[in-house]
Amino acid sequence: MFREFAWLDVISLLRAAQWTILLSLFAFVAGGLVGLAVALARVSRIAALRYAMIGYINLLQGTPFLIQLLVIYFGLTFVGIRLDAWSSAAIALTLYTSAFLGEIWRGCIEGVPTTQWEAAEVLGLSHFQKYLYVILPQALLVSLPATVGFLVQIVKATSLLSVIGFAEIMRIAQTINNVTFQPFIVYGICAVLYFLICLPLSRFSVYLERRLHGVA
Repeated sequence: MFREFAWLDVISLLRAAQWTILLSLFAFVAGGLVGLAVALARVSRIAALRYAMIGYINLLQGTPFLIQLLVIYFGLTFVGIRLDAWSSAAIALTLYTSAFLGEIWRGCIEGVPTTQWEAAEVLGLSHFQKYLYVILPQALLVSLPATVGFLVQIVKATSLLSVIGFAEIMRIAQTINNVTFQPFIVYGICAVLYFLICLPLSRFSVYLERRLHGVA
């Protein structure tokens, strides 16, 4: 028995959008912390560490996020680890984010001019001080547009979490559509919500690109 689409359904979608935003921010922060470690490992002098991170990045970038999510949610049960939808979503998004941000930041670290590295050496800074005071501030500043732009991809990736039952926008939309059978209205509102979340991020990324690189 179907019913009409109502304003309560819109409110439900708006509440689901809050979870989408919160999980995206969590993945961005947690994935950023792991990604920084990945980036530093990629430029490490220890060859084994560099190659390990190359494998980590290739694995996560070379496989669909949906597969990674399903492996964490269902696959870990075979080794006795059972995670709820929230934990699985948070872990999967964190790993996915860390691989991409790690590679973005690695490129920016290696893009710091050689003269800056040499200046840090001349000043007698330790390896830690060199990165903390000279290299990372410059690299992270250059990486801001790409970093903010990737946040859009994180928001879009949350739409796949519906397959494990996480109550984000798409999952609630599926539930509402099952009882109203008005997919054009339901998924149309979903599209608007994703657009409203992602557009400011995209525009901010463009603004940073123009501001930092002097593009008119």
